[in-house]
Amino acid sequence: MTASRALPDRVRRVQAEMAERGIDATLLFKPENSFLLTGFNPIIYSHPVVAIVPRTGEPIMLVHALRDDHGRASAFVNDIRLYGAWSDKVTMGPNWLDALGAILGELGVREGTLAVEEDFMPVARQRQIAGHLPSATFVDASHFIDHVRLIKDADQIAMARIAARIADTGMDEAVRRVALGVSEREIALQSMHVMNQLWSSDYPDVEVADFGTLEGGAQNGLWTWALAGDRMFFNCDNPTQRQPRRGEAVSVFIWTNANGIHAENERTIAFGPLPDAHRRALDTILDIRETLRPMMKPGTRYAELFLATKAGLEKAGYGKNIPGRIGHGIGLGAHEHSSLDARSELVLEPGMLFTLEPNLRVPGTGATQISDTILITEGGCEYLTQSRGGYIEV
Repeated sequence: MTASRALPDRVRRVQAEMAERGIDATLLFKPENSFLLTGFNPIIYSHPVVAIVPRTGEPIMLVHALRDDHGRASAFVNDIRLYGAWSDKVTMGPNWLDALGAILGELGVREGTLAVEEDFMPVARQRQIAGHLPSATFVDASHFIDHVRLIKDADQIAMARIAARIADTGMDEAVRRVALGVSEREIALQSMHVMNQLWSSDYPDVEVADFGTLEGGAQNGLWTWALAGDRMFFNCDNPTQRQPRRGEAVSVFIWTNANGIHAENERTIAFGPLPDAHRRALDTILDIRETLRPMMKPGTRYAELFLATKAGLEKAGYGKNIPGRIGHGIGLGAHEHSSLDARSELVLEPGMLFTLEPNLRVPGTGATQISDTILITEGGCEYLTQSRGGYIEV
């Protein structure tokens, strides 16, 4: 293996989980997960990309011959196998299922214990694989893969910093546009424009493609959207030509990614002074966020952060407006599986990346939307998104 193709630590961590569970090989089809263990994002998954992870040794990547050149230029794995037909490419056969069976035979695990992503894989595909490998035993990989994804490797943290810097640039521009009183759509377009300019000028070797599906792809994952006034209650919607009115607030949401790793930056921007009731709700959230800051360190339970938020909201008189959660995991997904809520048993560890977004939705009063991307460090936490915070009025 060449130095440039050294395997990241997450491969070892997946294999440690497999050894503990007696799993011989893990088969990953979910785009984020196959990327996690191979480093290849084809953008559109019109043909399956399969990461085959044996209990020991290097992962194998199985891709359609159409993706051969792209895959070899992008992946950190050395063993890349092809299926299908494309030009003069030499493949293992016409379809991925036969090729997968042959690879598992080579590994000596065709009749072993195989892990698949039951929370992602369609029932039809599970039946396909089980029918093709009738002597294998199948178990679910979803939980332990999600667990591995909680802790970010050094290369992923470096990309999160880049994604956060791009998001900060987009937010700075969005604030300037809100000050001009332009439409939601204009805010979003100009914010995305400056993010793309920064990407082009400062990060020539970074991809910002998001993960696709069997029916489409997203070659640019630098997103901004804005919701003005009562549209803040929609939480997520395509920007319109609606312009903010004096005394209203605007929610600006930004998602970015760098080489597959996401960052999130969200702010509530007052367009002129807010009514007292709305300002009080916003100040309450800002105070709670400061209360949570020293708690965000190794050893704190997710649930503790939520319960502290709940107590703060109840004390301020917002007991009827408690949100369902106050943040979520982030990384390969803009919304990864972990949720900062009262039910979570997760404990903060160094290398975890999540969003902090306690917010209020008070009918008849107004809404708030503030979120930062935060890294847990050995001694506490680091806010990766650093654009202007606090009360923002323009």
